[in-house]
Amino acid sequence: MGREGSGEPQGGAPVGREGSGEPQGGAPVNRVVGIVSFRLGGPDGVSVVAGHWAEAFRRLGLAVRTVAGAGRADRLVPGLDMDATPGPDLPGRLAEALDGTGLVVVENVCSLPRNPAAAAALAALLAGRPAILHHHDLPWQRQELGECPGWPPDDPAWAHVTINELSRGQLADRGITATTVYGGFPAPGPGRRELARERLGVPPGRWLLLQPTRAIPRKNVPAGLAMAEALAADYWLTGPAEDGYAAELDHLLAATTASVHRRIPGGLTMDDAYAACDAVVFPSTWEGFGAPLVEASLHRRPLVVGDYPVAAELAAFGFRWFPADDPTPLKAFLDHPDPDLLAANHEIARRHFSMDALTRQLAALLDSAGWDNPPPGG
Repeated sequence: MGREGSGEPQGGAPVGREGSGEPQGGAPVNRVVGIVSFRLGGPDGVSVVAGHWAEAFRRLGLAVRTVAGAGRADRLVPGLDMDATPGPDLPGRLAEALDGTGLVVVENVCSLPRNPAAAAALAALLAGRPAILHHHDLPWQRQELGECPGWPPDDPAWAHVTINELSRGQLADRGITATTVYGGFPAPGPGRRELARERLGVPPGRWLLLQPTRAIPRKNVPAGLAMAEALAADYWLTGPAEDGYAAELDHLLAATTASVHRRIPGGLTMDDAYAACDAVVFPSTWEGFGAPLVEASLHRRPLVVGDYPVAAELAAFGFRWFPADDPTPLKAFLDHPDPDLLAANHEIARRHFSMDALTRQLAALLDSAGWDNPPPGG
């Protein structure tokens, strides 16, 4: 897992096979990691990070089986999705989906009480078995949820992992020992800048601001639009509207003076989106981590960041970002770019938040828990 607060352990780890999807070739059950979440395969942060963990486990020679209530996974289990109402058959379906796994990683199902029946079924199934409860969000961090007595579930056989030091400390205050594992991101592709800008219809010479998020209240779309308006730039919001935010988003887009682009046109990728933009806006009011902070740095793009607590924790690594509530510093940079700033951010992201760094953290976690060769699941 590495030293707390750094996200990077010492030492290396063996590199295993690459691959994706359901384990192939009769992998022994104690070498299969099950990754379970409400949903997988989408643009949300939990899905993205779960995909990175799956790749890191494969690098360590482990097979991976994904299980989710919705989205794209090796096994889809009805009733496991966020806010679903599971039927009485859910425990049996989960047991079947995870049969033969030696280690189970629970991605947020036992972190946010958005499907308490599914969390209870998973906790009962995994009692006494090697499991990692990977906490992206916790209920007291959401105003609408607040404290939940007895939450999250715990068991001596489990390891709790947080994505930031803030959550690790909050769990410690509640009597649960956890370890921080910061996210690791693959090296990006080059992206097709001109093709993407042409597909969007961005005029030559016009700045393009990318907000690579979903449209939900805490992503603070109004601040992203305000930055684009102040810079006379085009604004590109790539994610869908969720959590009942569609009507509010329609109102905001109808009122803005900025030229707005929505979603990612067919045939383009997120690498193309980062290549096409001149800066990234990430004005969130709350994030457990914030993947665009690292992705923008790996793509060598300047970034404006909202004043949310974990951003300061990550900035302590040495990143240099621009404020989301004042367009003047970003405009000065765009008028006179500083490649040294972008190169420094890139090197920090590569050193501390790469797939290599994540693989080392997970290797250290498995070693410290004695799970280098976990037993078969029951």
